[in-house]
Amino acid sequence: MSSTPQLARRLGLGGAVTIGLGSMLGAGVFAAFAPAARAAGAGLLIGLAVAALVAYCNATSSARLAARYPESGGTYVYGRERLGPFWGYLAGWGFVVGKTASCAAMALTVAAYTLPDAGRPLRTALAVAVVAALTALNYRGVRKSLWLTRLIVTVTLLVLTLAVVAGLTGPAASTANLLPFPGGDAGGILESAGLLFFAFAGYARVATLGEEVRAPERTIPRAIPIALGSTLTVYVAVALAVLIALGPARLAAAADPLAEAAGSWPWLEPVVRAGAAVAALGSLLALVLGVSRTTLAMARDGHLPRALAAVHPRFQVPHHAELAVGVVVAVLIAAVDLRGAIGFSSFAVLAYYAIANASAWTLTRHEGRPPRIVPAVGLLGCVVLAFSLPGGSVLAGSAVLALGAGVWIVRRRVHREPTPRR
Repeated sequence: MSSTPQLARRLGLGGAVTIGLGSMLGAGVFAAFAPAARAAGAGLLIGLAVAALVAYCNATSSARLAARYPESGGTYVYGRERLGPFWGYLAGWGFVVGKTASCAAMALTVAAYTLPDAGRPLRTALAVAVVAALTALNYRGVRKSLWLTRLIVTVTLLVLTLAVVAGLTGPAASTANLLPFPGGDAGGILESAGLLFFAFAGYARVATLGEEVRAPERTIPRAIPIALGSTLTVYVAVALAVLIALGPARLAAAADPLAEAAGSWPWLEPVVRAGAAVAALGSLLALVLGVSRTTLAMARDGHLPRALAAVHPRFQVPHHAELAVGVVVAVLIAAVDLRGAIGFSSFAVLAYYAIANASAWTLTRHEGRPPRIVPAVGLLGCVVLAFSLPGGSVLAGSAVLALGAGVWIVRRRVHREPTPRR
């Protein structure tokens, strides 16, 4: 029996589903469809289906692995246990680096929607304040984070429902706006799938919270597909609404697609903007939770400073990891314009799930292995979508992973590799 302090199991099925929805129904749904339309036109509907298929395979593999290894860390733990320490480390590295950048981007998104006419200094100050507030909330325990996530999910779903109804009933709405279909070549459709996949990636947060879920062997395999299926239903409705309201060309050029699609209801545009800010807040909250738990797991194994493995004796959360993540995100917000970092984050996330699928492939039938086709399609899909992203994103993402691998090699040569915790 390990003497390592453990996190409290406080999340049931409803809470786990809520965390997944809060992660996926984020700012991406308000912005991802415009670049997807630029890549594929109305063919983004096919791209959405491809992204959903890859996400389903990833979710199934992650759920089976999370039931087998109900610990904080997600694919960092799965890769370490199934493929070896290097692959677990690489997954953890990609997740922590990529998602830390995403945290900063989400905080800046909250500030951009809240203060659309403000300058960079004021937006930066608000973004840092948001990160500080959410870090303080997470420090008090996962139940308080869950309460806020539930509220954010409710508001986001209400705003999206109003936007979809307005888009489908507006004077310009017409099914003729779906033409030409598909409107893009295979490369463009795959690029749109890679861009839209990022909006599905939040179900990993359920797995990274595995140590805080009650009866994880039953709860996680149920929670992940429920959250993913609910999110896909919402995304299909939104995709159809913005295409029918705007058409592929207007959608591709729209800076705020849902607000523009809801233009027939003038009072709704500021509501949609507020909803986008709230959704970005929800994504940020869930991202900080997931990154801090993976940081905790890597610190337990000595890949990050051991102090980050501390668990608060009262709140039973990884408080040192949460504070460290909050500080790093705040520094990034203040120092760097991170809009370009989302590309390498997307690449890193797809690499993370590729390792998850490879890990699931090694499960035996007795260990709850999914049908072989699931991790096979998931792994192939992750690789194809990763290299279908824009060239700059592929180069940046590859550089980040190569840097992580280089750090591993140097540490192996300079220090004796720490023995993974079992």
